[in-house]
Amino acid sequence: MEDKPSEVVLFGTWYSSYTSRVALALKLKGIPFKYVEENLSNKSELLLKFNPIHKKVPVLLHNGMPICESLIILEYIDEVWNHAPKLLPEDPYQRARVRFWTNYTDQKIMPACYPILLKRGEENQKAIEDMEEMQRVLEEGIKQDFPEKSSFFNGKTMGLLDIVMGVNGYNYKAFHEVTNSEIIGPKNPKIFMWVNALKEHPLMKDTLPPHDKVVAMLKSKIAPTPDV
Repeated sequence: MEDKPSEVVLFGTWYSSYTSRVALALKLKGIPFKYVEENLSNKSELLLKFNPIHKKVPVLLHNGMPICESLIILEYIDEVWNHAPKLLPEDPYQRARVRFWTNYTDQKIMPACYPILLKRGEENQKAIEDMEEMQRVLEEGIKQDFPEKSSFFNGKTMGLLDIVMGVNGYNYKAFHEVTNSEIIGPKNPKIFMWVNALKEHPLMKDTLPPHDKVVAMLKSKIAPTPDV
């Protein structure tokens, strides 16, 4: 347990959802921190020093000690600053299920966004269908593993899975605008309501980048339409 003042520094980039989830967790816990914006096209010596293996953001520096990989950082934050709100349940089995679906979101749903952004035609449609199916699996899994929850988010307290899903889905409207493809929509109503509820949390609004800025960033990455 952290019982004395500490120095906390977050190295990240504004458009990284992995960075945003760490910043959001720190704010939820009420932990003061310094933010250092990194240019990933010209990585700083400090970033390379603190994350020499992956050379990427986010990196949390706590009293000079670097912690890398966003999900590991989130659990570190919850263990070191173990006051409420807790990011993970106290019950070991419930913790394991939250970890499972958080990893599912990171390993399946997150990577599935890129083909929708980059592919065209039949490949794009297939990518959208794959995304819808993965969200259906997530909906059913949460309903099965957490039957006591009448909704995925109670409007007050965010946990680990809420943070990851909320940050990942926050700018879905920007994605829709750029690709003309729905990654979150009425076909998966629980996910749709969940993300929209999370979008209204004041700290979520305070942490995530604005719509127009995300649209411009996505347009810079989208696959060009071939000349006819």
